[in-house]
Amino acid sequence: MSTTGFIGLGNMGGRMTRRLVDAGIDVLGYDARAESIATTGARPAHDVAQVAAETDVIMMSLPDSHVVEAVVGGEQGLAARARPGSVVVDLSTSAPASTRRIAAELAERDVEYLDAGISGGAAAAEAGTLTLMVGGSAEALDRVRPLFAAFASNVFHVGASGAGHVTKLLNNFLNAIALSATAEVMVAAKKANLDLSVVLDVLNKSSGVNFATLNRFPKIIHGDYLKGGLTNTLMLKDVVLYTELIAELGVAGLNAPGPLAAFGLARQLGYADQISNTVVDAIGDLSGGVRLHTNDTAEGDRA
Repeated sequence: MSTTGFIGLGNMGGRMTRRLVDAGIDVLGYDARAESIATTGARPAHDVAQVAAETDVIMMSLPDSHVVEAVVGGEQGLAARARPGSVVVDLSTSAPASTRRIAAELAERDVEYLDAGISGGAAAAEAGTLTLMVGGSAEALDRVRPLFAAFASNVFHVGASGAGHVTKLLNNFLNAIALSATAEVMVAAKKANLDLSVVLDVLNKSSGVNFATLNRFPKIIHGDYLKGGLTNTLMLKDVVLYTELIAELGVAGLNAPGPLAAFGLARQLGYADQISNTVVDAIGDLSGGVRLHTNDTAEGDRA
């Protein structure tokens, strides 16, 4: 295939880029931190404008809509520089309203815009088993499916522009609920002097089973926090975006306070830039310095 552009080569973008390169795809990459490019195997671009000028498919993995808007806008941005007929894919977790505005702006310049929400985290990105939920035209999606195959095993077309990011926020909210609620339950189990491995076996064969009980806490109870995934700051950001979305839709947000409090607490207690799994330690801090495992101290975990 022709050269593919990739903007944002951080935690997730770097892993997806590496998968593309390993699949034999020529990738022209750009990141504000030049050192991030080297480990991906991509050819370094000088700026966003170069990526736009030299590629017909441009992928982005950026922190939020504000950064996406900055990359798209301006004289050197994608809206001004992307080739007519090209496809821009936003793999970030962005606000759907912003996504729809960008899609309309790019459409005026004959550029397709796909919003492709991601589920699976860093481990799935490395393994090439991500799930993508894509909004935009089916024709544009068909053009980039061969590229998605390098890092995703499940690709769903969920609707028109913005639908991918809506679906991502719905999924991430349930993820936040499961993680924060399970963290609270496991701290309670620890304080009750229960065998945590047995508790997880029970939960995973009972109605309390969820992604966190199946995939996260079997590691966490042994001190492995699965570093490299979504941070507490980004998880909180996603939950806030969810609350804004349901406010626009007129849906009652009865369950939002729990994860807002949990991940907000984690940020305030010093876990802002650590993987969101450390929310269990933030809850443990307020519960008497509880840790699910016994090898490390609270201060050691936070270091």
